[in-house]
Amino acid sequence: MVITSITNNKIKKYLKLKNKKYRDIDKLFLIEGEHLVLEAIKSNRLVDLLVLEDTNIDIDFDYTYTTFDILKKLSSLESVPKMIGVCKYLESKEVSCNKVLILDGVQDPGNLGTIIRSSLAFNVHDIVLSLNTVDIYNEKVIRSTQGMLFKVNIIRSDLETIIKDLKNKGYLILGTDVNLGVDVRDIKFEKMALVMGNEGQGVSSRVKEMCDKNLYIKMNKDVESLNVGVATSILLYELNR
Repeated sequence: MVITSITNNKIKKYLKLKNKKYRDIDKLFLIEGEHLVLEAIKSNRLVDLLVLEDTNIDIDFDYTYTTFDILKKLSSLESVPKMIGVCKYLESKEVSCNKVLILDGVQDPGNLGTIIRSSLAFNVHDIVLSLNTVDIYNEKVIRSTQGMLFKVNIIRSDLETIIKDLKNKGYLILGTDVNLGVDVRDIKFEKMALVMGNEGQGVSSRVKEMCDKNLYIKMNKDVESLNVGVATSILLYELNR
């Protein structure tokens, strides 16, 4: 069977998933390309798969052939992929590790994707997103995670509530401050949660007040600040040593 019509009910439903409103209603999102599809299969998140007609693939999952024009409509890429998957939303679990990352209002999809990859690279599996952080199912976020989205526990929550809970469980809450922070290489902890803020405004004032200590990254005095994705990656590397 080959789906050839853009008015096919399944295709019409999947086209709506490009809009956050309908993703949230159906609890489904799109992924593009073989690498992401394979990661989704490993994580048991894939529910449907559309493949370009006359393409031979070696994937252990039932799929349906469709046309280039339909894949182009569904795709967010300039170069149309040979397959597009449909995945069910990720399941959020309670924080279970001794290291947690908290993101307060991060807005750039590329930054969030980079941060998710770095978190996993440096053994942080629990990531808490503020309610105003960019949607994790944004196509740019998904693409920039390179499949690591399926390997971490992502919780979207009011930050004041979850920080209070973490404090009660003995977590050291760490913020960042170029002027008043301590060198990240000198910090000691048993359980910690690192808070990183919005690209322009940083951490919100209320959340900053809840931090137990602030860190800074020692660097060239001519550089005032780093991109939040880069800064988070460096801090997580140091805290993993």
